[in-house]
Amino acid sequence: MRRLWRGLSSYTVIGVANTLIHWQIFFLLSVAAGFSQAVSNLAAFCVAASFSFYMNALYTFDSKMSVGGYLLFMVAMGALSFSVGHAGDRWRLHGLLTVALFSALSLVLGFLFSKYVVFREREA
Repeated sequence: MRRLWRGLSSYTVIGVANTLIHWQIFFLLSVAAGFSQAVSNLAAFCVAASFSFYMNALYTFDSKMSVGGYLLFMVAMGALSFSVGHAGDRWRLHGLLTVALFSALSLVLGFLFSKYVVFREREA
């Protein structure tokens, strides 16, 4: 069980920085610019996730970065981001609840997806 969560602490620290970036951009776009939560959440995710992908490749997973891995991560987690934002629009959730929900889902699902799909150790 311990092996399953190895790297989670580093992923979480980087995730805190990611969350600060994400939330600031989300609120700027949704409140100040008037975009929907779905669009705001996806755009904020793209900026914050690019930062996280790079930092996690270096410090959490000690892995080589690839364009394919980056695109896979961005598409899969971007779909989750847009879906949560869309649900926030549809159910008229407060923006704070929308980004908090996405942040929680992204921490767990993003870590597992990164560890076992995007940055998985390849057999030599």
